Amino acid sequence: MRLLVTGGAGFIGSHFVRTLLDGGYPGHDTTTVTVLDKLTYAGNRDNLPARDPRLTFVRGDICDPELLHTLLPGHDAVVHFAAESHVDRSLASATPFITTNVAGTQILLDACLATGVNRFLHVSTDEVYGSITHGSWTEEWPLAPNSPYAASKASSDLIARAYWRTHGLNVSITRCSNNYGPHQHPEKLIPLFVTNLLEGRPVPLYGDGANIREWLHVDDHCRALALVLDGGRPGEIYNIGGGNEQTNRHITERLLDLCGADTSMIRKVADRKGHDLRYALDETKIREELGYAPRIPFEQGLAGTVAWYRDNPGWWKAAKHPSSDHSAPLHREGTPS
Repeated sequence: MRLLVTGGAGFIGSHFVRTLLDGGYPGHDTTTVTVLDKLTYAGNRDNLPARDPRLTFVRGDICDPELLHTLLPGHDAVVHFAAESHVDRSLASATPFITTNVAGTQILLDACLATGVNRFLHVSTDEVYGSITHGSWTEEWPLAPNSPYAASKASSDLIARAYWRTHGLNVSITRCSNNYGPHQHPEKLIPLFVTNLLEGRPVPLYGDGANIREWLHVDDHCRALALVLDGGRPGEIYNIGGGNEQTNRHITERLLDLCGADTSMIRKVADRKGHDLRYALDETKIREELGYAPRIPFEQGLAGTVAWYRDNPGWWKAAKHPSSDHSAPLHREGTPS
């Protein structure tokens, strides 16, 4: 099998690629991977095993149809991670999110049609559902995104589904809860707070920290994606949840403990505009159809993540303090990137 992985130098995409090339997904021992990545601030070439003979890296933009028409022929499937994913940046400027997440997805789907690449796995987020007070979202839940980022991902979901319904592309869509783990850019909540504490700096907590998220280790997420790639039904959506709920305040307190700090390091900041209170996914479908269940307990995964950032200061300092100014605040949630 030959895969094109868009956004494969980012946090989740690179984990998927590394694990596949390391033999982590049954049936993919001989699969070759082409990574297409624009290498924005969130992409890092060092996240990928450069010398692996089964990996080809191409720096480029999914909004470039000429490049896609040259690159796609010969591939069997596309795994589409490429996206602008940081909510705070979308509040400051929505244009890059609409360009990449909406137009880019449509251009990529058109290129798949034109070049005969029929299998398309579209990686999305639980944020498309909005906020839920009680219970959990099934895949049939109406979309009600509340940030420009979430709206752009909801739009791309609908475009991807339309290409299945109209053109017959074998499209599957996944929606995951907040991811965490090694190699996550330090603009997201967990790596931001960890790296701040490692630098002896306070952590900025939105409001009273009562916002609730499910947390999913990136390894569990990517294992679920491999299952959907191989066994997901055309036109179907699969929720991928973490199976646990944590308030942002509790996450902050656990990170303080793991980093040997106390609550004097918390700085409350003004709440985010339109901040969703609670996310919760019903993942019955992927469990029953594909046999998925998360394997990494949250406390174990969180401790391992803190240890990785402690052991890899060169990686996160280069990401957190780049030589050029990308002009956006370093803040928040562990959404896909």
